[in-house]
Amino acid sequence: MARPKPLSGFPEFTPAGRIVEQRVLASLADTFELHGFGSIETRAVEPMEQLTRKGEIDKEVFVVRRLHADADAPDELGLHFDLTVPFARYVLENAGHLQFPFRRYQIQKAWRGERPQEGRYREFTQADIDIVGSETLAAHHDVELPLVTLAALEKLHVDFGVPQATMSVNNRQLSEGFYRGLGVEDHLAVLQRVDKLDKIGPDAVAELLIQEVGLSRAAADKCLALAGIRAADTSFVDRVQALGVEHPLLTVGLELLAAVVDEAARQVPGRLVADLKIARGLDYYTGTVYETTMAGYESMGSISSGGRYDSLASDGRTTYPGVGLSIGVSRILVPLVGKGVLTASRSVPTCVLVAVDSEETRSAAISTAATLRARGIACEVAPKADKFGKQIRYADRRGIPFVWFSTDEVKDIRSGEQVPADPDAWLPPASDLRPMVVKSPSA
Repeated sequence: MARPKPLSGFPEFTPAGRIVEQRVLASLADTFELHGFGSIETRAVEPMEQLTRKGEIDKEVFVVRRLHADADAPDELGLHFDLTVPFARYVLENAGHLQFPFRRYQIQKAWRGERPQEGRYREFTQADIDIVGSETLAAHHDVELPLVTLAALEKLHVDFGVPQATMSVNNRQLSEGFYRGLGVEDHLAVLQRVDKLDKIGPDAVAELLIQEVGLSRAAADKCLALAGIRAADTSFVDRVQALGVEHPLLTVGLELLAAVVDEAARQVPGRLVADLKIARGLDYYTGTVYETTMAGYESMGSISSGGRYDSLASDGRTTYPGVGLSIGVSRILVPLVGKGVLTASRSVPTCVLVAVDSEETRSAAISTAATLRARGIACEVAPKADKFGKQIRYADRRGIPFVWFSTDEVKDIRSGEQVPADPDAWLPPASDLRPMVVKSPSA
């Protein structure tokens, strides 16, 4: 059988890379749970009508069909392209069993049928947090969510060496009010063009606003002037007002965004900044919106995005507004692991290889391994009763730091030190007990 060709856009880690991913996922879950978020998991598929009802994403959905389905059968199911749409459905289905405000985190795979490139994959892992209310949700959650997300990302930076993150924030009411103050009827059309600013530049966006949306050159210039405002404090308010545009919705948006930025400036100075070009392409966002970049990898785009949605989930009687943020775990890790910036201290969980004198005494080696495992020390028994030199080389190839002999002696094969040891009492150094995430010295 010929060697299979890899599928583009479906990243797979080596064992060492997978250890990095597992440590990162565990760290994220720990931070979320420290802030009172409970874990849920939703199914991989959703009805196509649900997946395509909001935003221009129908071309990105992977359709799921039975192998023997009729050729003309309609496409009824698709793989979810994010975790927000299935979460909205989950809230509606389980509202009677949930306590509101409902705080959830969800770490799962998602799928998009788009062109693969650095930071964008067809299969990827996301880590989402949301707070959802019944009918109302307090505005202070709009600053709570970014602070939790930044805390999670900072922990990855401190513990594992993941580059530091900076979050940008805007408010859709601010943008919509500004556009309406200019006389624009279709504010979503403007938002969708402004959302392309980093990709195609201001001149190209201006042409799109004029040619496709019908704005005058003066109005397009005002929209670009708004998009150019960025500040780590509330000074952005005066700069927006200086543009001379007025609308009640603009006033509300400015107040809401100023409250978020002001509190963040006290809690995490310089880590969250007002950036008025942030738009978010999906149209279910109705208030605060967030995007996050990673130092040194800004060209990759946002690694954590989200926002406030006041009408994503509704059963016709009750509306469930919410605010959420998603961390692109694969977007962060695939380039860092692939380029060797992050790796594991060893590629196996095994800390100790228990040597085997002969096949007749293998049971004694198995008993020693069981004693070590009962004390939380990961170990394995040598696969062959080879000469000890071969068993040591086997451990070295596997990255296993210690070899245990039947004489109740343990050898650190890196230093060559061999000492007497009791399987009921011996402990390895804390740094060897489990594989650790290691950052390349040159990174």
